[in-house]
Amino acid sequence: MSTQDELRPTLTTEAGAPVADNQNTETAGVGGPALIQDQQLFEKLAHFNRERIPERVVHARGAAAYGTFTLTADVSRWTRAAFLSEVGKQTETFLRFSTVAGNLGSADAVRDPRGFALKFYTEEGNYDLVGNNTPVFFIKDASKFPDFIHTQKRDPYTGSQEADNVWDFWGLSPESTHQVTWLFGDRGIPASYRHLNGYGSHTYQWQNEAGEYFWVKYHFKTDQGIKNLAQDEANRLAGEDPDSHQRDLREAIERGEFPTWTVQVQIMPAEDAANYRFNPFDLTKVWPHEDYPPIEIGKLELNRNPDNVFAEVEQSIFSPGHFVPGIGPSPDKMLQGRLFAYADAHRYRVGINADHLPVNRPHATEALTNSRDGHLYDGRHGRRKNYEPNSFGGPVQTGRPLWASTPVTGATGTHEAPSHAEDDDFVQAGNLYRLFSEEEKQRLVAGLAGFIAKVSADRDDIVERAVENFRKADADYGRRLETAVRELRKQG
Repeated sequence: MSTQDELRPTLTTEAGAPVADNQNTETAGVGGPALIQDQQLFEKLAHFNRERIPERVVHARGAAAYGTFTLTADVSRWTRAAFLSEVGKQTETFLRFSTVAGNLGSADAVRDPRGFALKFYTEEGNYDLVGNNTPVFFIKDASKFPDFIHTQKRDPYTGSQEADNVWDFWGLSPESTHQVTWLFGDRGIPASYRHLNGYGSHTYQWQNEAGEYFWVKYHFKTDQGIKNLAQDEANRLAGEDPDSHQRDLREAIERGEFPTWTVQVQIMPAEDAANYRFNPFDLTKVWPHEDYPPIEIGKLELNRNPDNVFAEVEQSIFSPGHFVPGIGPSPDKMLQGRLFAYADAHRYRVGINADHLPVNRPHATEALTNSRDGHLYDGRHGRRKNYEPNSFGGPVQTGRPLWASTPVTGATGTHEAPSHAEDDDFVQAGNLYRLFSEEEKQRLVAGLAGFIAKVSADRDDIVERAVENFRKADADYGRRLETAVRELRKQG
């Protein structure tokens, strides 16, 4: 062994024993078969076989970074959350970006919504805000989510994503028209994770010290400016550098070019919700800024890369059910379903003790529960009792709910969301279309037409239903799309 090697640490087995030879398998004589007693070989192979956990069903492809959130405005009249209590206060964060439909090995530069999952490591526990780069979504009831995702994933027979499935579902789900317009507009393919906005998307509740509560929507506006990719440019980049967005984020932080976002909220007084012109808890709609102007409250900065992608990005877990005092859910039916589904997905993927992993556990306080054992349990509780109440000094409840209770009336049942005066699946999609420049409209129609035209030749009914939704949003929108699809299907 050289002097240089003597200064290096010793390679060991998982149990800590030194490894004598990591280059050669133990065999029965020179050139003979391997021996089962070579535990270093079998330990390495067994671990290698298990190095991957099940990928996320959605949002599998992602990248992340640590950072800080700094409060820049007094919001104490709306919420009692401790990390929002004092101007200038900083809170450590972890932000994971992702695509939605692609698997772990897919490309970054694709037309797809981008996940924007943000963890605040607050002194009252972790607060997770799980949103997207769009302020709306395709559906408004969680019961439809598995069906929707099945249309975006591989068909059970062909093994490919099928235009028939996608447009059949969207055509039969007119509430998707608004989000589809976002998706096929210029912002459907962001140039990087640094050049997109983030949104909480759902409506949440804030409660102040006096017990008053408000409805809130979050906006994260990129300070780098919005930048997008044209479809042909994205196609090229996806083939040449599938890791383009991950690489861009990592290298920018390595250079010290820390991306930032200006954080805004829209605040709705609780009493406005019942008689607002449309359902304020409908995830397929935005709150117009003229009704509830965005208020700037903070700055988000990403300034540290994870050291290990698997440990910190793949094993990171986010749940919209992770609230802190002063913040809570709304009656948004998509949010209500996600409160269960996200945490359950992580219990399946990572394990029942996923919250104990360094990236997931609270950084500014300690989690004190009576949960014990299970896969990957590390014995952290020692001899402490695992029940409550107890007379051995165990943790006790506060008696103060994290958020305000809200009134409910009527009988239980599978109800549609309450209808408001201006509830409509098409108005906001039409408004968005009319905001676009002529060039943006042309690109939107071309992108939509190219995809709709892929529907099977004998399923014109799917095509007609899809186009009709856009016609209901705006007559010009539908006319242009119908013409473009007809010409492409003739050519095909």
